[in-house]
Amino acid sequence: MVPGTRRPGARNAHAHMVRDAGAPPGPEDAEPGSGPARRPASPGPAGTGAAGTAATGTPPEGDAALRRFAAVWSRAVYPATATSMTRAEFEEHLVPLAGRLRAALRSEPFDPAPAAEVGAAIVRAHCTEPDALSPLLGAIDAYLLLYCPPGRHLTDEEARNRCARLQHTVAAGFAGALRERTLAEQEALSRAALAAQAETERALHTSEERFRAVFEGAAIGVGIADVEGRIMDVNEALSRMFGTRPAEVTGRNVGEMVHPDDSPDVWGLYSELVRGERDYYRVEKAYYRGDGSVLWTDLSVALLRDAHGRPQYQLALMEDITERRLLHEQLRYEATHDALTGLPNRTMFFERLDRALASGGDRFGVCYLDLDGFKAVNDSLGHAVGDRLLVAVAERLRTCTGAPAELVARLGGDEFVALLTGPAAQSDAISLARRMLAALAEPVRLDGRDLSVRASIGIVDGAAGECGPAEVLRSADITMYRAKAAGGNRYELADADSDARVIARHSLTNCLPAALDNGEFFIEYQPLVRLEDGTVRGAEALVRWLHPVHGVLGPDQFIPLAESTGLIVPLGRWVLQEAARQARAWRAEGTCEGPLRVNVNLSPSQLRHPALVADTVAVLDSSGLDPSALCLEVTENALIGADEEELRPLRQLADLGVDIALDDFGTGYSNLSYLRRLPVSTLKLDRSFTRGMQRAPADPVDVKIVEGIVSLAHTLDLSVTVEGVETGTQAEHLRVLGCDTAQGWYYARPGPPERLHTLSLVDAAS
Repeated sequence: MVPGTRRPGARNAHAHMVRDAGAPPGPEDAEPGSGPARRPASPGPAGTGAAGTAATGTPPEGDAALRRFAAVWSRAVYPATATSMTRAEFEEHLVPLAGRLRAALRSEPFDPAPAAEVGAAIVRAHCTEPDALSPLLGAIDAYLLLYCPPGRHLTDEEARNRCARLQHTVAAGFAGALRERTLAEQEALSRAALAAQAETERALHTSEERFRAVFEGAAIGVGIADVEGRIMDVNEALSRMFGTRPAEVTGRNVGEMVHPDDSPDVWGLYSELVRGERDYYRVEKAYYRGDGSVLWTDLSVALLRDAHGRPQYQLALMEDITERRLLHEQLRYEATHDALTGLPNRTMFFERLDRALASGGDRFGVCYLDLDGFKAVNDSLGHAVGDRLLVAVAERLRTCTGAPAELVARLGGDEFVALLTGPAAQSDAISLARRMLAALAEPVRLDGRDLSVRASIGIVDGAAGECGPAEVLRSADITMYRAKAAGGNRYELADADSDARVIARHSLTNCLPAALDNGEFFIEYQPLVRLEDGTVRGAEALVRWLHPVHGVLGPDQFIPLAESTGLIVPLGRWVLQEAARQARAWRAEGTCEGPLRVNVNLSPSQLRHPALVADTVAVLDSSGLDPSALCLEVTENALIGADEEELRPLRQLADLGVDIALDDFGTGYSNLSYLRRLPVSTLKLDRSFTRGMQRAPADPVDVKIVEGIVSLAHTLDLSVTVEGVETGTQAEHLRVLGCDTAQGWYYARPGPPERLHTLSLVDAAS
């Protein structure tokens, strides 16, 4: 057949499928009939026909043709197989099989027997699906003669007969091999089943022996009971744990083996297990041994079910943890009790407090006790005596409690705390605090020495759920310090407002360092007025804090905090620098007849600071301010009892020309003769001595006091400044008495530096 021509008529079904599978173009595109490939007749020599055309046409020859047939054969068969080979591997596997078919087709005499081995080889390639046989034979029928023609000596009919017999032989080989494969698989399955049965029997026997060996040789106790709780079997280890023989344990019921220390959950879990609602539980459980002692066990109980899932047995595993339990209790005691006094410690107190605060509807009371002056005992008599004193105090406090709802604990050092719960917690706490103070009233005798013991107690009470443990203890601590501040040896009740003030104070203390760095401080100036002519002779620098939350705060709100934290030194240095700069600016403006002086307050901490003189000199130099334009104010209380060493910095500053003013004069009850040795040039009279002069007529006592102070000061060549002047009448009285300068709201309130010369001269007193 000439490539590209097509004979009219129906296509062979297999050839159609193979071609649709994507056979390469070429001679295989010829339209096959129901047998060998047919070509239309064409003119030629006599005796040539269809067979002659098949034998003498131009089909592919040699190995290339054989591989083309194997490719077409593979495309037809592979989709219907279950082989594990890839398509390319399967095609390569078919090449030698195609060669066998070609050899059998051309054999003389014709022998189709080798084709049976081809069918068997297909099966060995795991092409065992029944659907694989039809495309296998169809491809041979459609394409074997086309790609592997038998030769010129055969007619077309003989060629097709040989091809048909080869197909039958391939089918027979395929079926025979498939049958043998099936029988072999069935025999292998049968042998495997017999082997598995024998192995199961051996495993069961081995398992029973192994179970008995494990059961008897286990180091932990093992017991088996039925679902009713009757003990059926126990091992030797369990018998030894109970101190009995196995026969004395078997037959007993699990439900009889109760102990007072059993957790409420133990028997609830057991009931769920025997009802089949759970398969396992694990608890710590106590039992009584045969001699009456207690056996603590780590108990694991599992439910064993039958093949239908119904509960059948209980399996219990027990480990003796008695020694571990005793060790745990000892460690627990040591972890929750104070080693020195034997009282409960902070850990136990907070555990009890947590439970008290978590219980709904109940009330609580806390007494926080701290010994007054205990540090002096340690410092003077030694820590050994201090520890013995603490032990004695703990014993006395222990005797003050007895009810189950009362607990006394040592938090550490000389701090003790008591916890009470119940509807009358507040009254009970007050009563307990009184008993504690009474118990400590009698001196403690140690080494022939009587040591008096005083204590301050803070009491907090409330309802459960209102606050947390940390808040309760903080409030009690704050309240206790209020009792100390009130003189000690007393108790105080918690007050929310007092707590808030202390907390706010602490908050401000924490904000102070950052406030200085952030530039939150500023200075206001209050004029100092000369009483003789009413002119402004200077100003007092008063620092303010512009707090980002609380607004403007006066010095009385933060100076004590700065003093206690040490920040007063850098803050005071900053105030001195700003005030000196401002005084220099006033002098440069030349808006007044005489030189203006600026007064700056010095705190006790600044007086004791070794760099006071050097810092002051540096500020004067950097600002260009004359020393006479600076006055440093020191409170009288800060100088009471000061020795020469402590007064030396002030003397050095006075020698430089800096004025020193004694602030709040008259409040320190100092000896007036003490003034002679102080390096001061000005007395600032406290406002309490002039308040009786705000209205006419003036208080004669105040008049006499001020008259005497002014006379004494002028005798010592000291000027007198009066604070707190609020009325014109008061200012006139002071002028008549000879006071030099004054300041107060009558003249002006503290304000910005540009308002220094703006005087109101309006009565400010109510």
